[in-house]
Amino acid sequence: MKVIKPGVEILDRFDGEEVLKKLELCGRVCYKSEGKVGEGTAEKFVRMIMKSRHESVLEHFSFSVRFICDRGVTHEIVRHRLASYSQESTRYCNYSQDKFGREITVIEPCYLVENPVGYSIWKKACQEAEKAYFNMLDNGHTPQEARAVLPNSLKTDLVMTANIREWRHFLKLRTDKAAHPQMREVALLLLNELKTKIPVLFEDIES
Repeated sequence: MKVIKPGVEILDRFDGEEVLKKLELCGRVCYKSEGKVGEGTAEKFVRMIMKSRHESVLEHFSFSVRFICDRGVTHEIVRHRLASYSQESTRYCNYSQDKFGREITVIEPCYLVENPVGYSIWKKACQEAEKAYFNMLDNGHTPQEARAVLPNSLKTDLVMTANIREWRHFLKLRTDKAAHPQMREVALLLLNELKTKIPVLFEDIES
């Protein structure tokens, strides 16, 4: 059994300035002020529409993110309906195959790192689940049947595609201190990266 930490990866390459320019071009149609587009006007315009809560303009740019997290976290992510998803399937993935290292991979719970007793209990439970999973496969069960014993901590890859308005909504909810610790962990990883790439659009979201 392999234990790893969660992660995020933005799958699209984009330049923050170009994103702002596109949003300005789309947004100015509303005011018929396209003639005011000029050097350095994009950031000022986007700040204006955000201040006036005209966030429908932000829907004109979308990007995809790969979340590497446990399956419990993905149950929260997919509740955001204004997005598209593709997820690693335990029906079709057979973790006894070489490409998976003939083992399951689980995500380390951030809240157990400094709790040796809890961490030990969790790790043992995952190891027992892995053993049961392979026993079921050896007994002739298909992966989609054997998956019934897999733990919530099982690592999964989930790709989420959404527009900027929805990403802002997602991050406001999922970085909140009331969010589940593991959900908040990956959301903060994403938020910090986006604050570097397009600060104007995400700097107001507290981390």
